[in-house]
Order: sequence, then C-alpha cells, then structure tokens
Amino acid sequence: MISWKNHFLYQADYQHWASDKLFESLDKLSDEARKRDEGLFFKSVHGTVNHLLVTNLLWWGRLRGEPQDLRPDQQLYEDWRELKQALKQTLRQTQHWLQAQPADFFEGELRYRTTSGKEHTLWVHDILTHIATDCAHQRGQASAAATRLGAPAPEMDYSYYRREMQDSLANARVAANG
Repeated sequence: MISWKNHFLYQADYQHWASDKLFESLDKLSDEARKRDEGLFFKSVHGTVNHLLVTNLLWWGRLRGEPQDLRPDQQLYEDWRELKQALKQTLRQTQHWLQAQPADFFEGELRYRTTSGKEHTLWVHDILTHIATDCAHQRGQASAAATRLGAPAPEMDYSYYRREMQDSLANARVAANG
C-alpha cells in the first residue's frame, strides 16, 4: 500500500508534468489570444493560469504556516514567460518541500483562514487532494479555451504521465545495464 506521502509526491510531480504539457499547447497561441476573454471564470487562458499560480501560493503558504496576502483573481504576471516560469518554479519547490515533510504531516490537520477571513480546519491529505483536483480543473478550462482558439489539445491525463515515467525508468535501467 502506498503512503500518503508517496501518493502526494507522485501528484506533485504530475502537476509539474501536466503543466508542462499544457504550456506546450498554450505557447502556440499569441499573447493576445491567451489574454482574450473566453468566458472562463478568470476570463482568459492567461487569467486561468495566473489563478493556478495564485491558488498554489495561497495553499502552500497555509501549509507552511506562512499565509500569503493574495486575492484569488490577483494578477501576478502580465508577461506569459514570467507567469509560466513562476508557476513551474512554485510547483517544483512544492514538490521538494513535500519531500522534506515527515510521513505523519500528511495525516495531520491544518487550521487556516480563507481569503475572506473565515477560519477552517481540514485534513492535510484533503487539502492536498483539493489542490491536485483544482489544478486539473483549471488546466482543463485553459485547455478547452486554448483548443477553441486553435492550439493543439494537450494530453495531460494521469495515465499518460505514469506511462511516460515508467518508460523513462525502463530506458534508464536498460542504459545502466548496457
């Protein structure tokens, strides 16, 4: 049976991988197209990716005990490259931070304040599940809008990630035993 820690380390790596797949698609669009209001909750593809970054910063700040003073719709980066780089860096730092946590951290509870100031308590594994599913939801919205705008549809399914990782590991083993 896999531990909560290992499960969420896989999830963190998957988030990074899936975001890279999404970026490959979104990079095919012009900056104007990425910023066009497409009727998404955060208006545009750019706004949706920005929200991915903001929510990751909010949740990881809460988990680390360093709450962030951000609004869910706060625009952090106007420049596409800077936005992508910031999200990629945040996802990778998160993965490293999770790796450093003891196994019992994932079974604990977290008391935190929402952006509206309300206090809540949730299990850490429920928060991490929320982060993973929210990221998938937001990437799906950005992907749908991007394909409507003419970008290729990215293959971001978790099963593709796992197969790619298994293939990479098998190739590394063959190369090592060469």
